[in-house]
Amino acid sequence: METVRDEYVESLHVRVFSTREEMGRQAGLEAADSIRRALAEKAQINVMFAAASSQNEMLQTLCGAEDIPWERVHAFHMDEYIGLDKDSPAGFANFLRDRIFDRLPFGAVYLLDGNAEPEEKAERYEKLLAANPLDICLLGVGENGHLAFNDPPVADFADRRSVKIVELEETCRLQQVHDGCFARIDQVPTHALTVTIPALTAAKKMICTVPGAAKASAVERMLRGAVETACPASILRRHSDAVLYVDAAAAGRIL
Repeated sequence: METVRDEYVESLHVRVFSTREEMGRQAGLEAADSIRRALAEKAQINVMFAAASSQNEMLQTLCGAEDIPWERVHAFHMDEYIGLDKDSPAGFANFLRDRIFDRLPFGAVYLLDGNAEPEEKAERYEKLLAANPLDICLLGVGENGHLAFNDPPVADFADRRSVKIVELEETCRLQQVHDGCFARIDQVPTHALTVTIPALTAAKKMICTVPGAAKASAVERMLRGAVETACPASILRRHSDAVLYVDAAAAGRIL
Protein backbone atom coordinates (compact mmCIF):
# COMPACT_ATOMS: atom_id res chain seq x y z
CA MET A 1 0.00 0.00 0.00
CA GLU A 2 1.32 3.42 -0.95
CA THR A 3 -0.33 6.44 0.62
CA VAL A 4 0.49 9.54 -1.42
CA ARG A 5 -0.94 11.92 1.16
CA ASP A 6 -2.69 11.68 4.51
CA GLU A 7 -4.00 14.88 6.04
CA TYR A 8 -6.94 16.62 7.65
CA VAL A 9 -8.83 19.48 6.01
CA GLU A 10 -10.73 20.92 8.95
CA SER A 11 -12.47 17.82 10.37
CA LEU A 12 -12.29 15.77 7.16
CA HIS A 13 -9.65 13.03 7.01
CA VAL A 14 -8.21 12.91 3.47
CA ARG A 15 -6.36 9.81 2.26
CA VAL A 16 -4.77 9.78 -1.20
CA PHE A 17 -3.59 6.54 -2.82
CA SER A 18 -1.50 6.04 -5.93
CA THR A 19 -4.02 3.76 -7.69
CA ARG A 20 -7.78 3.51 -7.92
CA GLU A 21 -7.62 -0.16 -6.93
CA GLU A 22 -5.77 0.51 -3.69
CA MET A 23 -7.99 3.48 -2.90
CA GLY A 24 -11.12 1.34 -3.29
CA ARG A 25 -9.67 -1.56 -1.34
CA GLN A 26 -8.71 0.61 1.61
CA ALA A 27 -12.10 2.35 1.58
CA GLY A 28 -13.80 -1.04 1.58
CA LEU A 29 -11.66 -2.26 4.47
CA GLU A 30 -12.53 0.82 6.51
CA ALA A 31 -16.21 0.40 5.66
CA ALA A 32 -16.09 -3.20 6.88
CA ASP A 33 -14.31 -2.19 10.09
CA SER A 34 -16.83 0.59 10.68
CA ILE A 35 -19.71 -1.84 10.27
CA ARG A 36 -18.13 -4.31 12.70
CA ARG A 37 -17.55 -1.58 15.29
CA ALA A 38 -21.11 -0.30 14.97
CA LEU A 39 -22.51 -3.82 15.35
CA ALA A 40 -20.45 -4.30 18.48
CA GLU A 41 -22.44 -1.47 20.04
CA LYS A 42 -25.92 -2.05 18.60
CA ALA A 43 -28.10 -5.03 17.69
CA GLN A 44 -28.99 -3.54 14.30
CA ILE A 45 -27.41 -0.78 12.23
CA ASN A 46 -28.40 1.28 9.20
CA VAL A 47 -26.06 1.88 6.27
CA MET A 48 -26.63 4.24 3.32
CA PHE A 49 -25.08 3.30 -0.05
CA ALA A 50 -24.28 5.35 -3.14
CA ALA A 51 -24.84 3.84 -6.59
CA ALA A 52 -22.02 4.86 -8.92
CA SER A 53 -19.10 3.30 -10.73
CA SER A 54 -16.81 5.20 -8.35
CA GLN A 55 -17.92 2.78 -5.63
CA ASN A 56 -17.10 -0.44 -7.50
CA GLU A 57 -13.79 -1.32 -5.87
CA MET A 58 -15.00 -0.36 -2.43
CA LEU A 59 -18.15 -2.45 -2.79
CA GLN A 60 -16.20 -5.42 -4.11
CA THR A 61 -13.93 -5.32 -1.07
CA LEU A 62 -16.88 -4.93 1.27
CA CYS A 63 -18.64 -7.93 -0.26
CA GLY A 64 -15.59 -10.05 0.51
CA ALA A 65 -15.33 -8.95 4.14
CA GLU A 66 -15.50 -11.69 6.74
CA ASP A 67 -17.14 -11.85 10.15
CA ILE A 68 -19.95 -9.39 9.41
CA PRO A 69 -23.45 -10.55 10.43
CA TRP A 70 -25.22 -8.89 7.52
CA GLU A 71 -28.63 -9.98 8.78
CA ARG A 72 -28.20 -7.23 11.40
CA VAL A 73 -27.58 -4.56 8.76
CA HIS A 74 -30.38 -2.55 7.16
CA ALA A 75 -29.46 -0.99 3.82
CA PHE A 76 -30.64 2.25 2.22
CA HIS A 77 -29.71 3.98 -1.00
CA MET A 78 -29.50 7.69 -1.57
CA ASP A 79 -31.07 8.57 -4.92
CA GLU A 80 -33.11 7.29 -7.83
CA TYR A 81 -34.28 8.58 -11.20
CA ILE A 82 -37.90 9.49 -11.72
CA GLY A 83 -39.58 7.76 -14.65
CA LEU A 84 -36.79 5.38 -15.62
CA ASP A 85 -37.91 1.86 -16.55
CA LYS A 86 -37.77 -0.26 -13.41
CA ASP A 87 -35.66 -2.90 -15.16
CA SER A 88 -33.09 -0.47 -16.58
CA PRO A 89 -29.51 -1.34 -15.56
CA ALA A 90 -28.94 2.41 -15.19
CA GLY A 91 -31.36 2.48 -12.27
CA PHE A 92 -29.53 2.97 -8.99
CA ALA A 93 -31.52 0.33 -7.12
CA ASN A 94 -30.60 -2.17 -9.84
CA PHE A 95 -26.96 -1.12 -9.69
CA LEU A 96 -26.83 -1.79 -5.97
CA ARG A 97 -28.76 -5.04 -6.24
CA ASP A 98 -26.12 -6.28 -8.66
CA ARG A 99 -23.09 -4.98 -6.74
CA ILE A 100 -24.08 -5.78 -3.16
CA PHE A 101 -27.75 -6.02 -2.13
CA ASP A 102 -28.39 -9.38 -3.81
CA ARG A 103 -24.98 -10.74 -2.84
CA LEU A 104 -25.27 -10.46 0.94
CA PRO A 105 -28.01 -11.48 3.41
CA PHE A 106 -29.07 -8.02 4.62
CA GLY A 107 -31.68 -7.87 7.32
CA ALA A 108 -33.61 -5.37 5.21
CA VAL A 109 -33.06 -3.36 2.04
CA TYR A 110 -35.09 -0.18 1.63
CA LEU A 111 -35.18 1.09 -1.96
CA LEU A 112 -36.28 4.41 -3.40
CA ASP A 113 -38.84 4.05 -6.18
CA GLY A 114 -39.20 6.79 -8.78
CA ASN A 115 -41.67 5.08 -11.06
CA ALA A 116 -45.00 6.28 -9.63
CA GLU A 117 -46.17 8.97 -7.21
CA PRO A 118 -42.64 10.23 -6.44
CA GLU A 119 -43.75 12.72 -3.79
CA GLU A 120 -45.56 9.95 -1.95
CA LYS A 121 -42.46 7.77 -2.23
CA ALA A 122 -40.30 10.60 -0.88
CA GLU A 123 -42.54 10.97 2.16
CA ARG A 124 -42.46 7.21 2.74
CA TYR A 125 -38.66 7.17 2.62
CA GLU A 126 -38.48 10.12 4.98
CA LYS A 127 -40.44 8.10 7.54
CA LEU A 128 -38.13 5.12 7.07
CA LEU A 129 -35.05 7.27 7.67
CA ALA A 130 -36.62 8.87 10.72
CA ALA A 131 -37.33 5.42 12.18
CA ASN A 132 -33.87 4.10 11.25
CA PRO A 133 -31.17 6.73 11.94
CA LEU A 134 -28.08 6.22 9.81
CA ASP A 135 -24.96 4.81 11.39
CA ILE A 136 -22.77 4.79 8.27
CA CYS A 137 -22.98 6.55 4.90
CA LEU A 138 -20.90 5.26 1.98
CA LEU A 139 -20.87 7.90 -0.73
CA GLY A 140 -19.11 9.53 -3.65
CA VAL A 141 -18.84 13.02 -5.14
CA GLY A 142 -20.13 14.14 -8.53
CA GLU A 143 -18.18 16.02 -11.17
CA ASN A 144 -20.12 19.14 -10.14
CA GLY A 145 -19.41 18.50 -6.45
CA HIS A 146 -22.81 17.04 -5.70
CA LEU A 147 -23.63 14.58 -2.93
CA ALA A 148 -26.33 12.13 -4.02
CA PHE A 149 -28.41 14.22 -6.46
CA ASN A 150 -28.00 17.42 -4.47
CA ASP A 151 -26.57 19.46 -7.35
CA PRO A 152 -25.41 23.01 -6.58
CA PRO A 153 -28.68 24.69 -7.69
CA VAL A 154 -30.80 22.58 -5.33
CA ALA A 155 -28.35 21.74 -2.52
CA ASP A 156 -29.35 23.07 0.89
CA PHE A 157 -27.21 22.53 3.97
CA ALA A 158 -30.24 23.31 6.16
CA ASP A 159 -32.86 21.46 4.13
CA ARG A 160 -36.01 20.73 6.12
CA ARG A 161 -36.74 17.69 3.95
CA SER A 162 -34.79 14.46 4.24
CA VAL A 163 -35.91 13.24 0.79
CA LYS A 164 -37.06 15.45 -2.08
CA ILE A 165 -37.67 15.67 -5.82
CA VAL A 166 -34.95 17.53 -7.72
CA GLU A 167 -34.21 18.63 -11.26
CA LEU A 168 -30.82 17.40 -12.42
CA GLU A 169 -28.18 19.87 -13.57
CA GLU A 170 -26.79 19.31 -17.08
CA THR A 171 -23.30 18.58 -15.72
CA CYS A 172 -24.79 15.88 -13.54
CA ARG A 173 -26.68 14.34 -16.44
CA LEU A 174 -23.56 14.41 -18.61
CA GLN A 175 -21.66 12.55 -15.91
CA GLN A 176 -24.09 9.66 -16.29
CA VAL A 177 -23.08 9.51 -19.97
CA HIS A 178 -19.38 9.75 -19.09
CA ASP A 179 -19.85 6.88 -16.63
CA GLY A 180 -21.34 4.72 -19.38
CA CYS A 181 -24.79 4.49 -17.82
CA PHE A 182 -26.45 6.09 -20.86
CA ALA A 183 -25.38 6.50 -24.48
CA ARG A 184 -26.72 10.07 -24.85
CA ILE A 185 -27.75 12.87 -22.54
CA ASP A 186 -31.30 12.86 -23.90
CA GLN A 187 -31.67 9.36 -22.43
CA VAL A 188 -30.83 10.58 -18.92
CA PRO A 189 -33.92 11.46 -16.86
CA THR A 190 -34.27 15.12 -15.95
CA HIS A 191 -35.60 14.57 -12.42
CA ALA A 192 -34.84 12.31 -9.49
CA LEU A 193 -35.54 11.55 -5.86
CA THR A 194 -32.64 12.28 -3.55
CA VAL A 195 -31.82 12.04 0.12
CA THR A 196 -30.91 15.58 1.17
CA ILE A 197 -27.60 16.77 2.57
CA PRO A 198 -28.72 17.08 6.22
CA ALA A 199 -30.09 13.53 6.07
CA LEU A 200 -26.84 12.19 4.59
CA THR A 201 -24.59 14.02 7.04
CA ALA A 202 -26.73 12.84 9.95
CA ALA A 203 -24.87 9.52 9.63
CA LYS A 204 -22.42 8.98 12.46
CA LYS A 205 -19.68 7.85 10.05
CA MET A 206 -19.15 8.91 6.43
CA ILE A 207 -16.76 7.19 4.01
CA CYS A 208 -16.45 8.99 0.68
CA THR A 209 -14.69 7.35 -2.28
CA VAL A 210 -13.72 9.49 -5.28
CA PRO A 211 -11.53 8.17 -8.13
CA GLY A 212 -10.55 9.52 -11.53
CA ALA A 213 -9.27 12.65 -13.23
CA ALA A 214 -12.82 13.75 -14.09
CA LYS A 215 -13.34 14.42 -10.36
CA ALA A 216 -10.13 16.44 -9.86
CA SER A 217 -11.84 19.83 -10.10
CA ALA A 218 -14.57 18.78 -7.67
CA VAL A 219 -12.01 17.44 -5.19
CA GLU A 220 -10.04 20.69 -5.38
CA ARG A 221 -13.14 22.79 -4.73
CA MET A 222 -14.27 20.41 -2.01
CA LEU A 223 -11.01 20.72 -0.10
CA ARG A 224 -9.61 24.12 -1.04
CA GLY A 225 -12.67 26.26 -1.72
CA ALA A 226 -15.28 27.69 0.60
CA VAL A 227 -17.75 25.46 2.41
CA GLU A 228 -20.78 26.36 0.34
CA THR A 229 -23.53 24.83 -1.78
CA ALA A 230 -21.65 25.82 -4.95
CA CYS A 231 -19.69 22.65 -4.08
CA PRO A 232 -22.05 20.59 -1.91
CA ALA A 233 -19.34 18.05 -1.02
CA SER A 234 -17.43 20.76 0.86
CA ILE A 235 -19.83 20.22 3.79
CA LEU A 236 -17.94 17.02 4.64
CA ARG A 237 -15.20 19.24 6.09
CA ARG A 238 -17.59 20.01 8.94
CA HIS A 239 -18.59 16.42 9.74
CA SER A 240 -17.26 15.00 13.01
CA ASP A 241 -16.26 11.60 11.56
CA ALA A 242 -15.77 11.62 7.79
CA VAL A 243 -12.97 10.28 5.62
CA LEU A 244 -12.31 10.97 1.95
CA TYR A 245 -10.53 8.35 -0.17
CA VAL A 246 -9.15 9.55 -3.49
CA ASP A 247 -6.69 8.18 -6.03
CA ALA A 248 -3.81 10.19 -7.48
CA ALA A 249 -5.84 11.11 -10.57
CA ALA A 250 -8.69 12.63 -8.56
CA ALA A 251 -6.17 14.40 -6.30
CA GLY A 252 -4.22 15.80 -9.25
CA ARG A 253 -5.02 19.44 -8.43
CA ILE A 254 -4.22 19.24 -4.71
CA LEU A 255 -0.94 17.30 -4.77
